[in-house]
Amino acid sequence: MVSLGDRVPDVALTAADGDSVSPADFKGNKLVLYFYPKDDTSGCTREAKDFTALADAFEKAGTWVLGVSKDSPRSHAKFAAKHDLRVKLASDEEGGACEAFGTWVEKSMYGRKYMGIERATFLIDRDGTISRIWRKVKVPGHAEEVLAAAQELP
Repeated sequence: MVSLGDRVPDVALTAADGDSVSPADFKGNKLVLYFYPKDDTSGCTREAKDFTALADAFEKAGTWVLGVSKDSPRSHAKFAAKHDLRVKLASDEEGGACEAFGTWVEKSMYGRKYMGIERATFLIDRDGTISRIWRKVKVPGHAEEVLAAAQELP
């Protein structure tokens, strides 16, 4: 599991268009890497729309936004098209990124325990160092808080 000040792990993901993408690809830029449980569910849709609504402000702050879940690239493409998302989405079907970032956790719903993605966000600076971590994210107001932190980074 990564901590503040760690270098961003070089993990392989697949973008919605099928291309390979890694957080390391964004070195020289700031990156918001957010993990979410599932495409097209209420909280995940709200989070993606909130980041999309602030896309211009993130761009002005020199910050890319990359959402990650275990959904397939095809699912991401449909999700992005359905909601006119302007954030890049990436698939971690094998779970390597979730393991590296410590977001694959035991969850509980209605007394049933299962493994799933913990909603978490990582702000990575231009040098590829993790400068801020939000775990167990609550969606309302989160995108705005992340934008403010990104704007403070040089």
